[in-house]
Amino acid sequence: MNRFKGVFFDLGGTLRIAEQVPEHIAAAKARMAQLAGYDDADAFYDMIEERYAPYRDWALSECRESGDFELWHKWLLPDMDEEKVSAICEEMSYQYRQSKGKRHLVEGGLEVITTLHSRGYRLGIISNLIGETEIPNWLRDDGLEQYFDALVLSPVCGIRKPDPRAYTLGCRQLGLDPSECVNIADNLNRDFTGAKAAGIGANVLFISPEKLAKKTITDENRPDFIVHRFIDILDLDILK
Repeated sequence: MNRFKGVFFDLGGTLRIAEQVPEHIAAAKARMAQLAGYDDADAFYDMIEERYAPYRDWALSECRESGDFELWHKWLLPDMDEEKVSAICEEMSYQYRQSKGKRHLVEGGLEVITTLHSRGYRLGIISNLIGETEIPNWLRDDGLEQYFDALVLSPVCGIRKPDPRAYTLGCRQLGLDPSECVNIADNLNRDFTGAKAAGIGANVLFISPEKLAKKTITDENRPDFIVHRFIDILDLDILK
């Protein structure tokens, strides 16, 4: 009998792929400037990027994440009136994410999700990102919400991977022991060191052969399985 009962997906670079669409990116930058009351979208965006750098350094070093209001009020728009920040912070986070690319489900993603669900696995998402509402809205709007029983987002729980507590929280939401869960992700250090420390039963690396050739695998981040096509997840013996 298969001992695995739950599957966690990372988002960026794993379940969702960002495509560089110039028109989409430009529209997001323009909307950010409009929300904040700035005329020069490029200058405003450059200012936000400059302010985001120390925030990211803090988030990475502390394995923490700010929610929408704290991110914009404390870090990115500290000179703006608090009530104004509160009114726009949710959409600002969304548009800032859109300025990095137009995201879509990875090729084969829908088939993997629905097939694993039909096989009886409990599914979850554990992801580092900014923005508290984008992912719940995406899952609802694309009809995917029904397939997931756990959703651990760094801006909601305040914890960033590789902190093992992110995986512990996900397992608690699924009602499973970490040893009963599989982690599928694309970043060796961010996505595997914490998962292994939390006791996740198996780790699957989704990566192209070209990218894999440039990576260093250690005892701390070593995956149990590697797939180069997302759809090949369904052929792993541990998930049949």
